[in-house]
Amino acid sequence: MNQIQGSIGRWQGAGLMATTLLGTGVFILPQMTIALAGSGALLTWILLTLAIIPVTLVFGRLAGVFPHAAGPAYFVEKAFGRTAGRTIGLIFLLVVPLGAPAAIMMTFQFVNELVPLSGWKQVLTELMLLVVLLAINLRGIQVSAKLQFALTIAIVTVVVVMFGAGGAKLSDLELAVPAAGSDMSLVMAAAGIAFWSFLGIEAMTHLAGDFKNPNRDMLPSMIIGTVLVGLVYVACTLLLLFVPPTDGLAMVVAFDQLVGGYGAQIIGVLGIAGGLSTVNVYTASVARLIWSFSREGVLPRYFDQLNQHRVPVRALTAVLLTMAGVIVLTYLFGQELEHLIAWTNGIFVIIYFAAMLAAAKLLRKRYLPLVVCGVLFCLMMAIALGANMLYAVSLTVVVAPLLWWQKTHHVRKNIALTNL
Repeated sequence: MNQIQGSIGRWQGAGLMATTLLGTGVFILPQMTIALAGSGALLTWILLTLAIIPVTLVFGRLAGVFPHAAGPAYFVEKAFGRTAGRTIGLIFLLVVPLGAPAAIMMTFQFVNELVPLSGWKQVLTELMLLVVLLAINLRGIQVSAKLQFALTIAIVTVVVVMFGAGGAKLSDLELAVPAAGSDMSLVMAAAGIAFWSFLGIEAMTHLAGDFKNPNRDMLPSMIIGTVLVGLVYVACTLLLLFVPPTDGLAMVVAFDQLVGGYGAQIIGVLGIAGGLSTVNVYTASVARLIWSFSREGVLPRYFDQLNQHRVPVRALTAVLLTMAGVIVLTYLFGQELEHLIAWTNGIFVIIYFAAMLAAAKLLRKRYLPLVVCGVLFCLMMAIALGANMLYAVSLTVVVAPLLWWQKTHHVRKNIALTNL
């Protein structure tokens, strides 16, 4: 009962990957990028999708060759030592206070399309959704994989139907294509927000041990999911460029205009399910990282326990309780969604950058061009985020010395015990 046994295959993994990336952002982020960069948002999504493919290939190969519940933290530890690896692991754990409320806030934009909620009613509903996630995860990740594969098909089907219904406007397509003189500063700023859509690539690596054959299935699952998601985001952005500005969800307006109604119901339900899928995968990933760190002595041994479905139940409960506390505090103190997204993205830029550097040492030389592309992508995202990177850098600067001290303390203690 101390090992996580693989139970999902290639296509289930692709479903997990796709719904994790589509998740909270598929019906929201295109609208946010258009508001920031206008028609340049289309260029943002095309460039971002192309740039993220090398990163996905590197992560997929690392996870296939070195499957481990610690994911990027394990890769970095193998390449650069325990302190570096555990620093990456802990800043991933500490991103939950930002990422969870941001994901829930985005999800509740869809809830409000169906049933307007505010104040403590909204908070209580959010907490109830965490209980649902607990129930789903207790049965193991294979249950989530099957449900999320079906959800991926549903989301893609809706986007294809909308795009097909809007075919009559294809003659106006040139109006949506940015001119050569597009303001690249706005395109980059939009990319800093759009990067949220591809958070989840690294989370899949935490679940490598849940695959029946990670060496064979991880890389195809991740690349299929990434390419599919990129195409969906480009299609959604293109559709929204023909929709007049609105205070509500533009995708609902687009659906009503193109299909003829029921946009709030269909987009709302899919948006809620997609948002929960994203939070679900991150919940499972963080729980497995806590379990792994508990086995290695970084965190208390209390979390080193699996249930009959090979789920780290104590770690899972701790993650969800932390999310619940953060949701309440976020409501009490208030936060802008854009700030939460940007700060979260900053942490993942560092995680991705460290993983790319680790890949340069761990993988064969033929993967070096992909690694270089991944490094350049991370640097580009850091520039796009600008001052929003300060939170991530500050967190890393604080955590790394503490872990170095912990390691030094344990070494001195062991030496002292040996000399007795």
